[in-house]
Amino acid sequence: MSNQFWMIWPGNAVASALILFAIAMPFLYAARKLVHNLLRSVGHMIGGPLRLGARWLFATARDMKERNKVVLLAHGREEVGQHIEREFERIGALVTRDLEGYPALQRKLLEEITRVEEDYKKCGEVPPPPPEWVEAVTAIAKVKSEGGNEMVQRILEEIKRSVHSIHDKALADYRRAYESRHKILNGFMPFWRSLDKTFGQVDKKLTGLHDTSSKIDAQMEKYEQINKKTDKTEHALTVSAFTQFAISTLVLLIAVGGALVNFKLIALPFSEMVGAGDYLTSTLRMSDVAALVIIFLEATMGLFVMETLRITHLFPLIANMNDRMRRRMLWTAVVFLFVFAGIEAALALMRDMLASDKQALVRSLASAQVGPPDPLLRLIPTTAQMLLGFFLPFALAFVAVPLESFVYSLRTVGGAFVVMLIRATAFVLRVLGNFIRQLCRVLIGVYDITIVLPLLIERLVRATRSEGDASESRPVKRAA
Repeated sequence: MSNQFWMIWPGNAVASALILFAIAMPFLYAARKLVHNLLRSVGHMIGGPLRLGARWLFATARDMKERNKVVLLAHGREEVGQHIEREFERIGALVTRDLEGYPALQRKLLEEITRVEEDYKKCGEVPPPPPEWVEAVTAIAKVKSEGGNEMVQRILEEIKRSVHSIHDKALADYRRAYESRHKILNGFMPFWRSLDKTFGQVDKKLTGLHDTSSKIDAQMEKYEQINKKTDKTEHALTVSAFTQFAISTLVLLIAVGGALVNFKLIALPFSEMVGAGDYLTSTLRMSDVAALVIIFLEATMGLFVMETLRITHLFPLIANMNDRMRRRMLWTAVVFLFVFAGIEAALALMRDMLASDKQALVRSLASAQVGPPDPLLRLIPTTAQMLLGFFLPFALAFVAVPLESFVYSLRTVGGAFVVMLIRATAFVLRVLGNFIRQLCRVLIGVYDITIVLPLLIERLVRATRSEGDASESRPVKRAA
């Protein structure tokens, strides 16, 4: 009965609701403007801050995008600058190593070439023609004496024979000189081969220098594009950052897998050393914490090694050290790595011994007559575990390289993701603000539909009044 106190017509809920609605309709009509103002105020009160928040978030996203662009271009400028610096160092090393003795080589080549040219010119000289008197004597020797004087004939023949012998001797001397010149030229053949080989090496080195210069030109052009802050450069740097982020993440996941293997390798021996019953928390044992500390220390020493070698640049203080301090720090980190590697090798051996003792205990409790295992078969896994424990710290040392790439690319990728998240939030707030404002308008319309009968009556009354006012104003106009 308590839930039927509102029924005017007992037993008929529909009729009671209609009667109550009819009674309430005048009051709803009287409160129409107040309800409209209330709904509009609620729409502005909720939708206005949402739209304002969306506008503020869009402005924040634009500011963050500009800051991300500045950071991205600065990082790209620094990276390209390092590439250019390394290329210049390579050019300097190439010039110092390969072209340092080029002036002396050039002088030597010029001297040898000059000497060869002189010898060649000497070898090109032709023997002088026989003097004219030789021809005259030859002509005289060919003349037959008219008187047949035998003495004159012999004298002339003797002169002819002497001239021929002198001429033959002169030709022989010239031929011997030519032969010596040709021997000199033949002796220069190895030098010419060496000269050709030397020039080939110089040409190869100059070609390498030209290729390096072309790389520097490309990097300089990229540097200029970064300074111009073009959209194309920003897009290229962003894509490069996303690619580096993906690759470095994959490599770090592989490194985490190696660290887990390392952890499993030394966790059991540490439980015997530290104590298996000691817990740091309810679920975290001290032996696990000790094993993780050893792994983190190995990664830290590897990071210091990479920093001192200037392969990575995560710590500017280490990069700015002088060479002496960097060498000291390098050798200290390397010594610590070797110490940790030896410790892990010993722990791996201890783990194998513990596993063997556990198997022997299990066999003794099972009272099974099983023969002792083959020593060679036991030696293989023991050696493999020791080698794995020794080399895993050095493998973890190279995690610093993908870690640096991950850190630098995370700034760009994280910034782009935050900007996207802020824009999505701003869009949702704007849509929600518009939705609330439109919902208030819909509620105003629903309220007017609820009191449609009084509104129709009001419209009819206003129409009647307007017609009456119009009829009263017409006679006045005629009288005028």
